[in-house]
Amino acid sequence: MNLGIDTVRVQFDPQALQLLNIALGLIMFGIALEIRPYHFKLLWQAPKSVLAGVFSQFFVLQLVTFLLVYWIQPEMNIALGMFLVAACPGGNVSNFMTHLAKGNSALSVSLTAISSVAAVFMTPLLFSGLSSFYFDVTTFPESLEVSFFEMFKVVVLILAIPLALGMVFAQLYPGLSQKLSKGFKMGSVLFFVVLVGLMITQNRAAFQLSVLSVFGIVLLHNALALTFGYGVAVLFKLKGADRRTLAIETGIQNSGLGLLLIFTFFDQNQSMAVVAALWGIWHLISGLGLAFYWSKHPTRT
Repeated sequence: MNLGIDTVRVQFDPQALQLLNIALGLIMFGIALEIRPYHFKLLWQAPKSVLAGVFSQFFVLQLVTFLLVYWIQPEMNIALGMFLVAACPGGNVSNFMTHLAKGNSALSVSLTAISSVAAVFMTPLLFSGLSSFYFDVTTFPESLEVSFFEMFKVVVLILAIPLALGMVFAQLYPGLSQKLSKGFKMGSVLFFVVLVGLMITQNRAAFQLSVLSVFGIVLLHNALALTFGYGVAVLFKLKGADRRTLAIETGIQNSGLGLLLIFTFFDQNQSMAVVAALWGIWHLISGLGLAFYWSKHPTRT
């Protein structure tokens, strides 16, 4: 096992980090604007599809990530970045991609809602579990020592509170919420692209050294997530539209949350940040590409 430690930090000023906190909170608020009680009721109305999606997101993706790390044995911080991305909930752009792919949009929103709510507890739990199971955490340097409860508190502030406020707002003003949600979606994608662009500009030399070694891993990791998401749907014998939905929901992660946690807890660790940033860029390309392909090929009934 390669336990080499990358001590290089990505330079990101405190004001930008505060903006990242605010922007990610607004993104989660925007996700909640689309959530209706019906999307949670879908758990009882179509339990097999929802449970398959949750199983794929919170168990299969973690297992695939662990086995991939075990196989390629990357440097410690790259492995931690992979574990953190896998532990994050689905990204909100997955709903647009599912619609484009002629998938099950109601199921997509339901899975995004459920995974975002569950991630308040599951993201710190899964990351802590994968990290401690794979590594001897007693060998971690101080900059990598993060308690479950410290991460839990931050995730509550970032995810739970904006989601709760957004759902209340959506219940009180459903018409306005539907109009605003489209702007929040586009804004969240633009925000992430600008953020990553700023990071790369400020740390050009560091990223040039890391990208070549990390990009292939991120590409393979994302491809496996999409493939196994579809495979889980096949295993559960779901219909074609639901299979496309599970593939996209499993392969599109909220890497913005991962970046924020890296900047908050891991001393702006270079390799971890590169993994999350590249995933955030690549999953837009792979997800939109797959969705566009499926949009030209109707599902079989």
